[in-house]
Amino acid sequence: MFRGVPDTVWGMEIRSLDGDEPATIAALLPGFRETMTLELPGDPPVTEALLARLFQRRHGTERIVLVVYDDDTPAGVLKLGLDLGDPAGPGHGSLWVFPGFRRRGAGRALAAAGLAALRERGRELLLADAPRAMAGERFAAELGAELVGETVRNRLRLAGPARAVLESAVARPVPGYRLVSWHGPCPDDLVESYARAWSALEERVNGQARVRRPSADDVRAREAEAERAGHLPHVVAAMPGQGAEIVAYSTLFVRDSPMADAGETLVLPRHRRRGLATWLKAALLLGAARENGRLQLVQVFDDSANTAVLALDERLGFEADSHWSTYALKAA
Repeated sequence: MFRGVPDTVWGMEIRSLDGDEPATIAALLPGFRETMTLELPGDPPVTEALLARLFQRRHGTERIVLVVYDDDTPAGVLKLGLDLGDPAGPGHGSLWVFPGFRRRGAGRALAAAGLAALRERGRELLLADAPRAMAGERFAAELGAELVGETVRNRLRLAGPARAVLESAVARPVPGYRLVSWHGPCPDDLVESYARAWSALEERVNGQARVRRPSADDVRAREAEAERAGHLPHVVAAMPGQGAEIVAYSTLFVRDSPMADAGETLVLPRHRRRGLATWLKAALLLGAARENGRLQLVQVFDDSANTAVLALDERLGFEADSHWSTYALKAA
């Protein structure tokens, strides 16, 4: 299937699938539900919308989805996002082997197939995220992969003590600023300003393209992605009291599940250290909780080196739930 990689490894076949096809999501859903029940037992059941969001092709990227099959049953999957604006950049994603198929070579076969697919595209570095565990560390060591980063998954329970924390933060507005909010598409009169604010985002997100001078069309493309995967974006933005320019914003993606995903929170440099991030993110979370009666949990993945974001989430009542490792594997 890929140069240098056999089509079958120990009776298993590797297939390249389209992450935007409903049939791909349907095939992977049972394995992911079993895996997440084992790895993250406190989470709600995995939904089709969650997998659709994880595997869809993102704006400005190419998506590689490699699935290893045992007969007609998916045994594991490797998904990678390639930034089309960085032709020699890494493929970044995650590798999963489902519980009933571990220690049989499926993970090694997926890693080899992923590297072969990257080499065909002139790329040589594979970055994969996985829950931090001894089994994952052993597997990475066997492959010769290098640990290059760590991420904390923080979770917020919207009922109980956290609710009072959010209400208190919302009740302390930052003088000289006002908040605007929307669900779904950004209002037409704000979309250009929203794109300009987004252009200041520096953080690279797993499997997504780095932001490069986004326009209103880029905003609309990202909104369409969320809609296709059954997610409703919630956004709260801050503007100077008499101004018309967005200077800070925070995003949340709500799906048909008791758990939602926090996106990015950004404050433009000259407006930092005034409490804007705390105020607007608290307003975002509290508003989403009030408007979505089913919503109970919010999860966010924070880079362990980003102390400012970690401190923000801690102030709002998020608690660390699990830790994830990012491994780098280079083509031989």
